[in-house]
Amino acid sequence: MAKILAKKFFNRPVLKVAPDLLGTYLVRKHGRKTERFLITEVEAYDGGGDMACHASKGMTPRTAIMFGQPGFFYVYFIYGMYWMLNLVVDKDGHPAAVLIRGTREVSGPGRLTRQLNITGSFNKKEIHPKTGLWLEKGEKLEDYKMERTPRIGVAYAGPIWSKKPYRFILVQR
Repeated sequence: MAKILAKKFFNRPVLKVAPDLLGTYLVRKHGRKTERFLITEVEAYDGGGDMACHASKGMTPRTAIMFGQPGFFYVYFIYGMYWMLNLVVDKDGHPAAVLIRGTREVSGPGRLTRQLNITGSFNKKEIHPKTGLWLEKGEKLEDYKMERTPRIGVAYAGPIWSKKPYRFILVQR
């Protein structure tokens, strides 16, 4: 039986959680069908001081979930067409999240949410099987290595924050 990632996994600093998500499984149960997707790409967003993080503008109705307990989904809509799936991490009160950018099976955060039928209905829900969306421990991936790069599409955050190596990717050796 697969091991579901417990709430304590998410209750750590975002720059520890984000790389540890690589190689884990994003699991989606929809109706009678359950699919597992190996996470290969994520981005970290680290609180109010991180100018690329939505929380940099303070708490709003949209970002309030980021200021709460870890282990919840933060799902928002962009460009009038894509849902973005984020996991709230770190301690209660510190607004940090990890964006799931891709899996071995699906590349791109918008394509991923579309493929898994993830919508805003998951926003503010606990990361748990009862929601139909959760994470499971992965396996040791000997054929892959981790790389860090700057995040994608955050030039608005300025030259310092847009260049932070907060994107984590699994690449084949």
